[in-house]
Amino acid sequence: MKASRIAAVTAVAGTAVLAVSSPAFAHVSVQPEGTAAKGGYAVIDFKVPNERDNASTTKVEVNFPTDHPLASVMPQPMAGWKIEVTKSKLAKPLEMHGEKIDEAVTEVTWTATDGKGIEAGYFQKFPLSVGALPEDTDELVFKAVQTYSNKEVVRWIEVQQKGQEEPENPAPVLTLSAATDDHHGTGTAGDTTAEDASAKTETTASDDTGSSGGSDTTARVLGVVGIVVGAAGVAYGVLAGRRRSTTGSEA
Repeated sequence: MKASRIAAVTAVAGTAVLAVSSPAFAHVSVQPEGTAAKGGYAVIDFKVPNERDNASTTKVEVNFPTDHPLASVMPQPMAGWKIEVTKSKLAKPLEMHGEKIDEAVTEVTWTATDGKGIEAGYFQKFPLSVGALPEDTDELVFKAVQTYSNKEVVRWIEVQQKGQEEPENPAPVLTLSAATDDHHGTGTAGDTTAEDASAKTETTASDDTGSSGGSDTTARVLGVVGIVVGAAGVAYGVLAGRRRSTTGSEA
């Protein structure tokens, strides 16, 4: 009896631990594909796991930060999902590529069209191309809302506070890396070095060609001079021989 009770208590305790810890590892998150550098563009993925055994996720809403608006947000087409992009007027216009932009994306919504959505035991990635990323912050906080087929709604909107434990329903946070020199197609330092090396190679080749041409000209001149000198020597020899012959005859 005691052993049965201990086993039952252990099972209940284990279930409780899983129930409490599940939000810590199964929540909506966002990660870049590669890096998300300040001032640049990036492809980011919102990873949405299905946390229910008796329902599927049929709708995902992601709200964009209004304190650091993003002027360019483009979703990738996904089979079985309808995508809606919502834009709103900005209180303070943005400047991008020399143009002022007075509106930005404030929400992207994915709705399952086939009725399946994200089924139990699965997760789904929702990719977006975004930019230009702000340069005056180290992270962007997105608030997400997950809706299940049984009408249950889970709001992943709680902002992590420094020095405190992770909240039960944390908002997805995108960490930004240091700015680079390749903003939207601008050449990197490596590319510049390669171009410089190429230019040096071309210059060297040109110099080598010039040197080779000069050497050829010099060789030709020396060759002509040699021929002239040789001919003069032959002529001198012939004349000398004639003089000797003439002198001998007179004698």
